[in-house]
Amino acid sequence: MQALPPRDAVLIFEPDDPGTGPAVFRLRLSADPDTSRLHLQQGRIFRGKGPTGPFYRTLEAELGGARLVGLSQVRGDRIALLELEGGPNGKRSLFAELTGRHANLVLTDRSDKILALLVPTPGKHKNPRLIVGETWSAPPGQAGGASSPPSIEDQYSEPAEAPPAVQAGYPPIASLSWRVESVLGAEASERDDGAARKKLRSRVERKLSRASSLFRGLERKLEACDRSERIRLDGELLSGNLHRVTRGAKFVELEDWYEEGQPTRRIELDPRRSPQENAEHLFDRYKKLERSKGELPRELELAKARVNGLEALLVDADDEDKEPAEIDARGVAAGLLDPLQEADERKRKAPSVRIPYRSFTTIGGFEVRVGRTAKDNDAVTFKHSKGNDLWLHTANAPGSHVVVRMPNQKKQKGKGTSQVAAEPPIEDLLDAAHLAVHFSPLKDPAKASVHVAPCKMIHKPRGAKPGLVTLSGGRTLEVRMEPARLARLLKPQRGPE
Repeated sequence: MQALPPRDAVLIFEPDDPGTGPAVFRLRLSADPDTSRLHLQQGRIFRGKGPTGPFYRTLEAELGGARLVGLSQVRGDRIALLELEGGPNGKRSLFAELTGRHANLVLTDRSDKILALLVPTPGKHKNPRLIVGETWSAPPGQAGGASSPPSIEDQYSEPAEAPPAVQAGYPPIASLSWRVESVLGAEASERDDGAARKKLRSRVERKLSRASSLFRGLERKLEACDRSERIRLDGELLSGNLHRVTRGAKFVELEDWYEEGQPTRRIELDPRRSPQENAEHLFDRYKKLERSKGELPRELELAKARVNGLEALLVDADDEDKEPAEIDARGVAAGLLDPLQEADERKRKAPSVRIPYRSFTTIGGFEVRVGRTAKDNDAVTFKHSKGNDLWLHTANAPGSHVVVRMPNQKKQKGKGTSQVAAEPPIEDLLDAAHLAVHFSPLKDPAKASVHVAPCKMIHKPRGAKPGLVTLSGGRTLEVRMEPARLARLLKPQRGPE
């Protein structure tokens, strides 16, 4: 298997009886959103762009040494099923969903449970179809029986250039694959080349802008160095006339002792500095410019060479006869561009799963789950609880659904009674009731009524708004609020040492 990130892979097969045909067959699978395709690869294979992610590593580990025993179309749709046997872990299936913008490659086990996805489902998706660990199902769409798409001969014209193997004197194979490869492969290559060229140009332009700014700054500094003696004389002039300078002034006009006829000279001042500090600032500036005189010509030469080098790279980036990757490598080698940083997939954190409830612990160690929103209230009551868990809610006000997680109830042999109490001890129940009152609109109540019932007695009416439920049993608990109890419950829990 050859990984071609970000969306392609090539499976390499050796024929059982090579005969006079190719020594190996390369099957190209592409989940590119614009040019998704499956064909025998006969032309040159270019390196992938980007890091080899976990999907490719799983594919290599699961399919290494496997035999292709079946290749079929699923439901008459743009989905190919590759069945493989003899790999390290037995039978595996690879679904190539060549469905345009949502194209994907999916690896499953013998029971069609998903082992890996090339393109993970976005975390914000409400009803994901593809989840690792779940059973693969076909995407919604037209099954076989709909109007047939145009044939490959009708869609793609005969390439002007023969396959490399034919050019080398071998008999032709898979002429339709060559058509697909020549047309869609060329489109993908041209698009990728354009994207790489645009990215390269953007990188060079950013560097050129900074280099040009540095060069202009050095030119201005050199001009200032040529005036350094005049700055020293201004300092001398100001030092001899400190008594004539008003504190906070922005400038002062003095007779210039160093020019014939002593014309009036205007000296700019910093109003935040005293007259003496302004004079010292002029002398400091003079000394700094004098120190810079020796290094500036060399710095200017280097800055100019850098600008010229980047301008040459920019010209090459617009030349379609030159490869963007080669230009990029040349710029990096010359120190004009920084190497591209590729993310390490092994260091990338898996997206965190949003939990629809806050979790608290009662004095007796019971877990209490409190819904975050109205929609989360439904989730915590009906998806994140069991029938014997205890449900609490303020009796006369809206608020969060609160669920006390009860231990699994075991039955004694020969008896139908439970070994576990139907409710937790009263102190734990009061803890949960305090949380129900706290996460409600009631503002600092001294007393409150709280409904208490097993979760199996809570029902969701058809079409009801999020968070709205009905009860078929339970009781009401009168709670006298204790600030100290609530403070203990809301105190952040310390993790394990």
